[in-house]
Amino acid sequence: MRSGYRLHQAYTRARDKFVSTLVRGGFASFGSHSVLAHPVRLGGVERIRIGSGVYIGAASWLQVVDPEPGSGPQPDVVIDIGDNVRMSGMCVISGAARIRIEDGALLARNVYVADHGHAFTADDVAIHEQGISAVEPVRIGAGAWLGQNVVLLPGADIGRGSIVGANSVVRGTIPDRSVAVGAPARVVRSLDED
Repeated sequence: MRSGYRLHQAYTRARDKFVSTLVRGGFASFGSHSVLAHPVRLGGVERIRIGSGVYIGAASWLQVVDPEPGSGPQPDVVIDIGDNVRMSGMCVISGAARIRIEDGALLARNVYVADHGHAFTADDVAIHEQGISAVEPVRIGAGAWLGQNVVLLPGADIGRGSIVGANSVVRGTIPDRSVAVGAPARVVRSLDED
């Protein structure tokens, strides 16, 4: 039974490495020893940078959406993922202006990060056809940990080494080395006090 498990592990690693090798050339940059676990959904990869030693788990979605017309010059890189970042799987990272995930950040399963929302002002047009609104940069600091089902809304800024508890929703700033929980998230503890 163990040999079957090991064979499965070897197959999965080889498949994910192969998929990563196939798509790496389309990215703004794609660091060494980084892996996109299959299946993964991608959009606008030419404006996504992935650092070295990154793992993006299966069923994740990385996309750069088109900005609103007349919104001015756009950066070459919209989603910037630092070195040694880990995303467990089923994560969504959707950027229109700027999402920065700094080195060593950890994202649990089903984390949602977006620097924009859907426009919804016209009552006679489906929301998904109205474009985007409320565009504000998002940052996840180095070494931060986002628990399962965390949602980061436009303007979220997670400090270095901070923890955001499962099922939390963040819009504002979480200071460095803090623990935040809830919807909306609020800081409940400083890790430096321990």
